[in-house]
Amino acid sequence: MNPSALQPRGRDMFGLCCLPGECVLQRAVLVRKKLSPKEGGGWLSGTLFCTHFRVAFVPEDGPRPDDNADPVLLGDHDVALASIEKVVAVGPSRTKLVTPNSSLKFTPEELVLYCRDLRVLCFLFDRLTPDAQAVEITYTIAKTYQPLKPGTILSFQNAALGSIEMKQFLSNRRRDPSMNWFESAVDWEQELDRTGATGWRISAVNDRFEMSTSLSRFNVVPQKVLDTELKKTFAHFNEGRIPRWCWRHPRGSDLLRMASFQNNIYHEKDDIRNLELILFGGQTQCVVVDLSEEMPPPADVQLAHARLRSLCLGDISSSMSVPDDKWLSTLEGTHWLDYTRCCLRKAAEVSCLLQRGQLTVVLQEPEDRDMNCVVSSLVQVMCDPHSRTIAGFQSLVQKEWVTAGHRFLSRINYHRDSDKEEAPIFLLFLDCVWQLWAQFPARFQLTESYLLAVHDSVQLPLFNTFLANCQRERCRRSQHLSPSYTPVNGLRELPRGSVEEPVDPPYPPVWDWALQYSRQRRALFTQPACRPVSPAPVLNGNLNTNLQPEWSDSSVGSVFLLSRGVFSCPSNLLPWRSGGSYKKSHTRAPSCEGLPVLERLIRAEPLPSSLHEPHGPLLPLLLGPCVHIWRNCYLRGALHAQ
Repeated sequence: MNPSALQPRGRDMFGLCCLPGECVLQRAVLVRKKLSPKEGGGWLSGTLFCTHFRVAFVPEDGPRPDDNADPVLLGDHDVALASIEKVVAVGPSRTKLVTPNSSLKFTPEELVLYCRDLRVLCFLFDRLTPDAQAVEITYTIAKTYQPLKPGTILSFQNAALGSIEMKQFLSNRRRDPSMNWFESAVDWEQELDRTGATGWRISAVNDRFEMSTSLSRFNVVPQKVLDTELKKTFAHFNEGRIPRWCWRHPRGSDLLRMASFQNNIYHEKDDIRNLELILFGGQTQCVVVDLSEEMPPPADVQLAHARLRSLCLGDISSSMSVPDDKWLSTLEGTHWLDYTRCCLRKAAEVSCLLQRGQLTVVLQEPEDRDMNCVVSSLVQVMCDPHSRTIAGFQSLVQKEWVTAGHRFLSRINYHRDSDKEEAPIFLLFLDCVWQLWAQFPARFQLTESYLLAVHDSVQLPLFNTFLANCQRERCRRSQHLSPSYTPVNGLRELPRGSVEEPVDPPYPPVWDWALQYSRQRRALFTQPACRPVSPAPVLNGNLNTNLQPEWSDSSVGSVFLLSRGVFSCPSNLLPWRSGGSYKKSHTRAPSCEGLPVLERLIRAEPLPSSLHEPHGPLLPLLLGPCVHIWRNCYLRGALHAQ
């Protein structure tokens, strides 16, 4: 199809409102799109388009878009080419997986698009649809959607955002002022004020990422530790990821996170003082929560997710409305629900600890970039109502994932060049949040539709939120954007006479929902949040609800280790106290005074019983049937294709 068929305002003669610079490659008329059960079911008649950015469907009776409205990347019936995983043509007596090198020996009656976000889109060609159009649009989509080879992602990104008009449009957009982006010292000051945290300060010692390349520019540390002293502590932790403040519980406890200790480091007397000041953060007791032995490693998460995808999309012809016993046993065999349950249980344990008040809880994993992100975020969703609003949730992801250095680019693996690093850690977190939402829907302002939008956006390689592994990489990219784009903090000037290299288009944050979804879709993202009177405490298989323990005086100044649900006081937990390196051991140290109190605390936390107990954590039920598959996410493709 000739791209010159576009009208002056970017509208195709058949009604597609194109993005600036977007070209229609092929179209087919008299096509019917199968609607999902949530859309009311049935079929919707219209025209199917393929551009170099998306597959678009325009209903024949749909409302006419406003030519003067801001561009929206995807319409309600569209899918980005980069989100397509495979293209299947369905004929009278056969189906065929269509690849760029395929040859079709039949005219398709139906076109099925399998998407990376687990959607399945079905388009039925009418008997009056010209055969040539049905064949050509099938070929065009198969040849244009992103194959797994280097360089194609950048071409896709430029197709969507690379035009001069689009760059200028993005440069004039303003970020959401209701959320905290955690990119400046002022942002962190606001969080300290919001949570009522005292005794902490914002350090800019890592402003140039010289202390740790993967940490944020600004980190919250105890006021008593000066920057000159703080610099000496980075060498004691993997990747320089020191203990740093994340959040304060309303009852006065502080949540920190850190990487594992470096071995064979000599600890000077002043270093020891500063290390303990950072760990205790002004509190008298400290619990180190070891996530390395109990939480699933990234490779296992990746394997479980791959098995789950295969199960949910393996055979769309089979009925999934009432899964049989074999299907359920296969689901359990993926271990995805086991990992979801594991994350929720650990976050519930940490929430109970923080609920006690007046102690420091430090999350520790070897690199502090995966499960620390999951558990620290879940704890705040459970304990902080602000994190259950859209603005609060987005701020939470910025704080605990984006600026904290989660390797989004490697874990999502857009470029398909780091298969060994790929692991959907963030999707596991979203599933855990959905489990909480499913059990406590009235305690959330955000909705399932919002969580689905976040889930699906992960598969779209257009947002700076997911296109880097740390804040340092994002800062470097923002300094090499084209002159038509001006980030909030300005640009670094290029030396005179230097030759500009080809640059990436400006990438918006994923939180710019008006750029992705229509007003009608965005209206489904929120609901009025209320705080109903909680029901009577329910035994959930791992949390008793009757005890009110007190700390033992002898535990003041002690450091406990929580690992595999057991508390211990290993002498080598802190290397400088043992005179050597800390080596994990499955043999637990003898109990010390106050230890049974901690164990009872972890298993016994009273649920909030009235509106006067606003800070009680959302403790989820964790027994088998209570943690179940996210049906409207993982099964929507199978249900849609029935």
